[in-house]
Amino acid sequence: MKRFSKEESSWMLYDWANSAYSVIIMTAVFPLFFKAAAAENGVSAADSTAYLGYTIAAATFILAMLSPVLGTIADYKGCKKRFFAFFFLIGVAGTAALALIPGESWMLLLICYTISTIGFAGSNVFYDAFLVDVAAKERMNMVSARGFGLGYIGSTIPFLLSIAVILSAQAEVIPLSAQTAGRIAFLITAAWWGLFSIPLLLRVRQRYYIEREPRLVISSFIRLAGTLKQIRKHRALFLFLLAYFFYIDGVGTIITMSTSYGADLGISAANLLIVLFVTQVVAAPFSILYGRLAERFKGKTMLYAGIGVYMIVCTYAYFMDSAFDFWVLAMLVATSQGGIQALSRSYFAKLVPKQNANEFFGFYNIFGKFASIIGPLLIAVTAQLTGNSSAAVFSLILLFVIGIAILAFVPEETA
Repeated sequence: MKRFSKEESSWMLYDWANSAYSVIIMTAVFPLFFKAAAAENGVSAADSTAYLGYTIAAATFILAMLSPVLGTIADYKGCKKRFFAFFFLIGVAGTAALALIPGESWMLLLICYTISTIGFAGSNVFYDAFLVDVAAKERMNMVSARGFGLGYIGSTIPFLLSIAVILSAQAEVIPLSAQTAGRIAFLITAAWWGLFSIPLLLRVRQRYYIEREPRLVISSFIRLAGTLKQIRKHRALFLFLLAYFFYIDGVGTIITMSTSYGADLGISAANLLIVLFVTQVVAAPFSILYGRLAERFKGKTMLYAGIGVYMIVCTYAYFMDSAFDFWVLAMLVATSQGGIQALSRSYFAKLVPKQNANEFFGFYNIFGKFASIIGPLLIAVTAQLTGNSSAAVFSLILLFVIGIAILAFVPEETA
């Protein structure tokens, strides 16, 4: 296979850059930091969890509403990188600001977290859409998968540095409080994200676009309505988005709920961080492997494989009752979480008109955002009805069954 071009490599490096945020801020360090800060100010554990949940929901809703409109505007000539840079800078600045907020200002922490999350997810809409500009159709699977692989590798380095600082502070090896160690982790994330995004800003350009029109915003809304009609008429696009809506919800719910499962099994916070780190390391080569296998067996076949692994994960989780089981579950997830996301991105990119990539990826993003509602709701209802968290996890298999069933109807020639 031909070597990656400078544009492809620069695009992939952004996964390396921003994955530090998804691990350190969204998954591992910030939730623990916030809950500790809230507890010190008399907020109960249940309330702090609720406040964090409301914050995530609010940020998700804002992004879900903005994504299609912003994507439509960004398809105009010269707009894609400007929008990307705007959200990227908001994300990095919001992340760095987390380190400057005093512990007693826990509500201000949530505000900065919301800003950084909007920047992170907003930049990803335009980053994903740049795939059509940097890679030919036959190379999209490999480029997208390699990007996810680099993301997993890239996230482990700042995550390992952050874990080292936090655990050293807890063990009093270094004269820092746990709160200060957490702030250092936020600064590491912002610096890593900002530094390794420079190649994309310098080398990647918008090749496919629509010429600007006099009334930009009004024209964008007209085109947005047209895109909705196109999606409904384009059978492959519509069916794929519908399938994606269900199976990606299951993937996202398992990722976000993983630490809760571990805590229920009595695994300590330090050990959970280690499991998460190992999961990132294992996921990197498997993401790349998915890309290579997709070149041989087609992207649709590998999506079937990834969904199948997650169905096994749901079944295994039903019988999980020990720390060893949690490790097995984490490794199973690691084999497919990057691959299924990478191939979904490249599969969708192959289906959309290149000059309208942003507006279509705006809808791709909104499907992903609103999908994150069903999984947690399914878990909550099942847990209350059965009183069994394992049964709640098993209930997610329904999302994968529906997703794989709909995916089967996507025309084979588009795979």
